[in-house]
Amino acid sequence: MQLSDFNYTLPPHLIAQHPLEKRTDSRLLEVKAHGDSSAQFIDRTFREIVDLIRPGDLLVMNDTKVIPARLHGKKETGGIVELLIERISGDKQAWVQVRASKVPKTGSIVHIHNQAGETFPVEMIGYDGRFYEVRFPENVLGLLERFGELPLPPYIEHQPTQEDAQRYQTVVAKNPGAVAAPTAGLHFDQAILQQLSDAGVNQAGVTLHVGAGTFTPVREEDLSKHQMHYEWYSVPQATIDAIAQTKHQGGRVIAVGTTSLRALESHATTGQASGETNLFITPGYEFKAVDCLLTNFHLPKSTLLMLVSAFAGMDNIRNAYQHAIDQSYRFFSYGDAMLLTRVPNTNL
Repeated sequence: MQLSDFNYTLPPHLIAQHPLEKRTDSRLLEVKAHGDSSAQFIDRTFREIVDLIRPGDLLVMNDTKVIPARLHGKKETGGIVELLIERISGDKQAWVQVRASKVPKTGSIVHIHNQAGETFPVEMIGYDGRFYEVRFPENVLGLLERFGELPLPPYIEHQPTQEDAQRYQTVVAKNPGAVAAPTAGLHFDQAILQQLSDAGVNQAGVTLHVGAGTFTPVREEDLSKHQMHYEWYSVPQATIDAIAQTKHQGGRVIAVGTTSLRALESHATTGQASGETNLFITPGYEFKAVDCLLTNFHLPKSTLLMLVSAFAGMDNIRNAYQHAIDQSYRFFSYGDAMLLTRVPNTNL
């Protein structure tokens, strides 16, 4: 597999900069994959999801909550520094991405500040070749609440607003730790979840704290050399039991988003219900837990585009993305959704 196999050209005006008025106003592209290179595309609205998921199916959502993960500060020499939490690694420690004219050295101090004029020191304690490890003087989450800024993706060009604070979270978000939203879940509101429940669709949760590494460009043309970033996940026993019951009764496991899928497949692959995963899914991967995938449209050359290509077939995804571009779908975090179904295994 080569990185160039997963490239496409997207007109910039199709990158959604703001959410729609209502979560369920999005469009939905249904992709019925007949093998790896033949698919049917059906243009729908997201509200039609209630007609596409059957009684007895299991909808699995990621309940992670986005934290205010962007910090602004200065080096002891006065140079400006921006830290973006990659993942929290302990009560007072985290791995971060650093933006600075000259990256602070290990052992040095960065003074973080907020608009109220408060400050606290962060110590640079390590580097793994990609991310920097830092030590906070107090609990990381507590300090982020006072000093942090919502980390909108780099392709969203405005500064975070109060609207973003509400809409860049799913309605099921409850476990703080993500630095990016599990965006497929952004299309659901409580009313549509209740409609699905009333229709006999079962629901379960997983947690996967999306890391900043999800936006890190893949730099290796040969994908076998790519080092996947780590993210913490947990699959509760209740979800494990619900999956087993769903499979036994002939229902389908529908992952809401690539993050839910990675959590479920990490558990199915390793047998570990929680831990850190760097599962890198590319075409040829044999899916063990998930039957259908609801997902947004992903960046060119991204690991998430590789994942959906593995799920529905490279040619199918390539053609689906071109169809979406031709039909002016909205792309990326605040954009529209796709429902990927592999017809040989399911019959939507």
